[in-house]
Amino acid sequence: MAELVVEGDELVLKLSKLEKAEGIHGDLRAPLSSVRGIEVLEDAHKAADFVGIKAGTRIFGVVEVGTVRSARKKIFAAVHRDTPRGVRVILMGANQDEWIVGCADPEALASRIPLVS
Repeated sequence: MAELVVEGDELVLKLSKLEKAEGIHGDLRAPLSSVRGIEVLEDAHKAADFVGIKAGTRIFGVVEVGTVRSARKKIFAAVHRDTPRGVRVILMGANQDEWIVGCADPEALASRIPLVS
């Protein structure tokens, strides 16, 4: 399962080997200074169902792992059936505009990510 961790001055989205294959991507990194907000999502699958060009694995409501691009946003999602709740990490000046990550306890996860002004 994907895991968000703080390493030094970076936020890292660590993917499992399976997620790396599903998402056609390695671990993602962003400077903590680029994190603009964290939102708790009751339905992370719905948040990941963004219209645009997709690269990765997607079965709506079951698994969304990969990149979704539109003219305005680039989102990376890692959401599975067993983690329907999650967080949205809003980024500015990073490779992606948002990360959507399914997790068992999104409130606890959101509280562990520092927001740097």
